[in-house]
Amino acid sequence: MKAIKKKRTAFKIQRRLMTELPGLGKAGALERRPYPPGEHGNKRRKYSNYGLQLEEKQKVLFHYGVREKQMQRFVLRAKRSSQSNWVSTLIRLLELRADNIVFRLGFAPSIPAARQLVAHGKVLVNGKKLDVASATLKEGDEIRLKDSAYSNQVYLQAKQSPRLPLADYLVKEEKGGFEVGRIQSLPDIGHIPFQFDEGQLTSYYSLKGGK
Repeated sequence: MKAIKKKRTAFKIQRRLMTELPGLGKAGALERRPYPPGEHGNKRRKYSNYGLQLEEKQKVLFHYGVREKQMQRFVLRAKRSSQSNWVSTLIRLLELRADNIVFRLGFAPSIPAARQLVAHGKVLVNGKKLDVASATLKEGDEIRLKDSAYSNQVYLQAKQSPRLPLADYLVKEEKGGFEVGRIQSLPDIGHIPFQFDEGQLTSYYSLKGGK
């Protein structure tokens, strides 16, 4: 029942935003009901400029599974480290989170499932156990699961039905009969796996005074 409830919640979020968010897991949220919850047909609510900006921010929050305060910290970090396009830097930071990398490597069917693998100590980075899902990984890092985790239903489900193709900033190979991934280059805004309006997010955080 809990899994069904989570699936329904994920579908409802995607329908409200009218966007498939791969990080939430199983695809198909918009197939049967391609309109927001509480509405019927193809007519969609009209949004103010602020509403459109807020919606774009929410896409990022829900896909990557971060809270508003976490997002604000990422935005400030991106702005401080970028001399040009801070949004691209922001997406890079989010893509390099450990839970996202585990998901993008196809080791878990969703980012929440990947977060659980990390939290339970099932993920190794450069041969060492990592149990902080929000940790920022770096170029050259090698990511794999503990040997026993390759028989876990979470991994087997993801392997059988990959949610996304392997991103080109990652590579996978087999070592000792197990899949091992590596970050071969740095991701950028082009790697965000859903329709995204960079300008709306920029405007939202400009209105928020940089927060």
